[in-house]
Amino acid sequence: MTMTQQPVEPEDKSTACCARHHSGSTSTKPGAEAPEAAHERVNRRWNEILQETRVTQTGVQILFGFLLSVAFTPLFRELQTLDRAIYVATVVLGAAATGSLIAPVSIHRFLSGQRMKDDLVKAAGRLMMCGMVLLALTIGCTLLLILRFVVPGVLAEVLVGGVMLWFGLCWYVLPLYLRRRADRRSRTPDA
Repeated sequence: MTMTQQPVEPEDKSTACCARHHSGSTSTKPGAEAPEAAHERVNRRWNEILQETRVTQTGVQILFGFLLSVAFTPLFRELQTLDRAIYVATVVLGAAATGSLIAPVSIHRFLSGQRMKDDLVKAAGRLMMCGMVLLALTIGCTLLLILRFVVPGVLAEVLVGGVMLWFGLCWYVLPLYLRRRADRRSRTPDA
C-alpha cells in the first residue's frame, strides 16, 4: 500500500478516526479516545484537507468567475482609475487564491506513490492557510468595489473594514483562541 492510499479498516475498532494523538501513553482514561497511529493520523489529516479544499475551491471559483465577467459589462468602461485599480487587484488576488487552493491537488498528483504523504499534508496545510488569506482579501476587495458604487462617502471603506475584521475574528482569532485554551486545559493537572 502506498502512503497516499488509505487503509481499508483498522483491525482494532477502539482506535477512533479523529482521536487526538496522546504523547506515547498506551493507557487511556475512561471516556478518552485511543491514540492514533502515525499513518492513521496522516490519512485523517489528508482527508480533512481534501474536504476543506472542496469547500474553499467552490467559493473562490464562483467569485473568480464573477470577477472575470465584470470586465465585459458595459458599465466597466465607466470605472474611474481607482476603481479599475481595485478591480485589477481583486482579480489578481482571486487568481492567486485559486492557485493556492488548487495546488494541493497538483502536488498530490506529482507526489502520489512517493511515500511523502506527511510532507504533502504539511505543504497542503500551508497552501490552504495562504489561500484563505488571499480569499479573504479577494472578498474584501470585491466588497469594496461594489460598495463604492452603492454607498456614499467613506461608509463603503468602513463597512469593508468591519467585514474584514469579522473574517479575521472568525477565521484566525477564534481558532487560535480555541487552540490556546485547549493547550492550557491539557497542561493543567486533573483534580
